[in-house]
Amino acid sequence: MSRLSALIARLQSLTGWRRRFTLLLAGALAALALPPLHVLPVLLLCFPVLVWVWDASPSRRAAFGAGWWFSAGWFSAGLYWISHALLTDPVKFGWMIPFAIFGLSGLLAAFVGLATLVVHLSKVRGTGRVVLLAVAWTISEWLRSWVMTGFPWNPLGSVWDISLAVSQFGAFGGIWGLSLLTAMMVMAPAVLPETGGVKRVLALSLGLPLVLALGGSLRMAQIPAESFVPGIKLRLVQAVVAQSNKWRDDLRETNLREHIRLSRSEGFESITTVVWPETAVSYVLDLDIVHREAAAAAAPLNGMLLTGVPRMTPRGIEPFQVWNSLMAVTADAQVVATYDKAHLVPFGEYVPLRAILPIAKITHGGTDFSAGPGPQTLTVAGLPPFSTMICYEAIFPHAVVAPGQPRPQWLLNITNDGWFGISSGPYQHLAASRMRAIEEGLPLVRAANTGISVVLDPYGREIARLGLGDRGIIDSPLPRAGAATPYSTWGNLIPATMGLALVLAVFFLRRLTPDPAIHT
Repeated sequence: MSRLSALIARLQSLTGWRRRFTLLLAGALAALALPPLHVLPVLLLCFPVLVWVWDASPSRRAAFGAGWWFSAGWFSAGLYWISHALLTDPVKFGWMIPFAIFGLSGLLAAFVGLATLVVHLSKVRGTGRVVLLAVAWTISEWLRSWVMTGFPWNPLGSVWDISLAVSQFGAFGGIWGLSLLTAMMVMAPAVLPETGGVKRVLALSLGLPLVLALGGSLRMAQIPAESFVPGIKLRLVQAVVAQSNKWRDDLRETNLREHIRLSRSEGFESITTVVWPETAVSYVLDLDIVHREAAAAAAPLNGMLLTGVPRMTPRGIEPFQVWNSLMAVTADAQVVATYDKAHLVPFGEYVPLRAILPIAKITHGGTDFSAGPGPQTLTVAGLPPFSTMICYEAIFPHAVVAPGQPRPQWLLNITNDGWFGISSGPYQHLAASRMRAIEEGLPLVRAANTGISVVLDPYGREIARLGLGDRGIIDSPLPRAGAATPYSTWGNLIPATMGLALVLAVFFLRRLTPDPAIHT
């Protein structure tokens, strides 16, 4: 313990650039726990460094800076894949890379900086400050899910995507509840120097994940391994169209024909529903009857083609608008259902404050996409009702099922992860999608242009998978929906209650028996 005390003292004596660099490095190393690496032990080393350095903050500015520098490292390392999207046209967008990665990371880090500042102002020490930091970290994740339209990518709880058993807690507390418990687990080693610290660390850092894993295993053991909707066989098409080729005039027809070829490959006669990814078709099918009839060749005779398409108002009708949409197309080329993406990517699909920011959006075309009305339960012949998430929409908890509408029986996620290249981005995106299935207790069908395409049951288990960069198809039955989960019913009220209970417990126990200051 004396060596640990010496290490803590050395960390707390750091000032200036050494302090900032230590926090930045610790945050960047902590990102190794994110998908797809899942090096979870680094969290038990890096997050205590944050706590110990933060402990010695001599001012409010330093307390804010501790959280900011640590999370700037966390976000920069975790979001490096954003550069791939900008390199699809490096001449036009390459200059934005440092702003997109480090600028975005700096903005997101401000939420964590505010969290460490608020806990600093509370003057709580000892074990209580670890609990409050965990709660504040989780609140910072929730805030960044909606402030300035939101960007809740890589919440701390997503590190558990490697463990379906632990991830099952998402059905009760959602990703925010799982992040809260995870933050407590990984910050717990900071209390080692306290009296009784070893027992507390064992209880939180070892005991808590074991309890979650046991509870999740028992939950999954109560359900059948296979339970499918009769009479439905899906075919997911993953054509692996490079983003640089997607909108080329000389390749648009070729790309469409490749999707049709894969759809109609061996076994097509047994398929009832074909699913193509986001903007798989680069033609405006609702206005282009020729290419709609061509695409309809991929729809089974008595079934449906579900495809991502751009949609726009007919020429001459004002205001002119463009949507990123899903269309359900029958074999006789009828459009029987449409969903327009509601949660758009800032700078990707539209430019915020366009009047004062003279920048082009990254996606094809000069017109900003318009947002749809929000989640909808779609019903088409031959399929149970479903809710659609187009790409980015899958990262928003408790925002994928329409309130007040009939509960869908499955989730459809179409995406174009070609923007991410061969990077951690597609794995992190899949982790978010999987958590939505667990939270809602609904199966998930995910068709991705370049991968990863999967069919998941309501507990996140993979029924079928096509890996990143693999061209081909997935043929799969459709899993049955599970029962409504506590989180799908009560939403963020559950993690909010968890956090409030912990905060009240800290201050109640502090009044009874003040928590001893950390020994250094």
